[in-house]
Amino acid sequence: MEKTVSILVPCHNEQDNLHELYARLTAVMSSLDYGYSIILIDDGSTDRSIELMTNLTRQDERVCVLEFSRNFGHQAALCAGLDFADGDAVIMMDGDLQHPPEMIPVLISKWCEGYEIVSTVRNDPSQTPVYKKLTASLFYKIINILAKINIPPNSADFRLLDRKVVLQFRRLNEKTKFFRGLVNWVGYRQFIIPYDAEPRQAGTSSYTLMKMLRLALDGITSFSSFPLQISTLIGIVVSSLSFVYAGYAIYMKLFTNLAFSGWASVLVSVLFLGGIQLLSIGIIGEYINRIYTETKARPTYIIRSVHAINPDPALKE
Repeated sequence: MEKTVSILVPCHNEQDNLHELYARLTAVMSSLDYGYSIILIDDGSTDRSIELMTNLTRQDERVCVLEFSRNFGHQAALCAGLDFADGDAVIMMDGDLQHPPEMIPVLISKWCEGYEIVSTVRNDPSQTPVYKKLTASLFYKIINILAKINIPPNSADFRLLDRKVVLQFRRLNEKTKFFRGLVNWVGYRQFIIPYDAEPRQAGTSSYTLMKMLRLALDGITSFSSFPLQISTLIGIVVSSLSFVYAGYAIYMKLFTNLAFSGWASVLVSVLFLGGIQLLSIGIIGEYINRIYTETKARPTYIIRSVHAINPDPALKE
């Protein structure tokens, strides 16, 4: 029986990339002896992306479009694709063409060798902003120190998952998923392939600095409680120093002619302790927010409509 490959592509305002993406994907897959489907996930685009996607479904029955009711985010789009993909292997990739479709045969060849997860690490193009390189490097160093996982630097959401891995991902009930960490967490036989990231073909990245920070916080709070332990340790250290300082001040007052005076030292101490308290409350708040999000049990995404010539019955539910 012919093996099949499902290709998942989250898209947000990718109207200028869709035609080239489709052309390159079909050219690559047509050269391989696999049946395939392309699942495009429209993540609340505000340009002509959904119109162009639905046109592709009319001309090619292998293309299916999941249209979100609004923008739910890149990780939610990947969740939707995994929920609906039915291939023996599932490939995740972005729609901006920085994940070269021509790498797909390499991913599949490693899958055929028995690897159940084939991940990629990105070699950034020379025009990548310095701040982005530095922040990305810092993020991976921090999360690998804090969390009990090992995410290779410059990991990308460009990977192949075997069917059995996809089924395990569907069992994960957490609402806020950080796939780069979860891929490492689930285990299985894994292989990592480096690739040269291509410059973005058109449009601008939807990953703003705030979204990258949010992703970093999601990654750290998903896999580590160490920030909570840090706040506890800071509290112990500051309290200990305060007792030492108080004892020193009492000694100076009772046994010497010197005494501490002035409001500057008091003000600095109060502001320092206030800052430590606010930092600790903020860390605790991030974890409470995750608990709050999970207990609400809202769906990770909402699909407004499915566009396909012959949609699978499951897609209609």
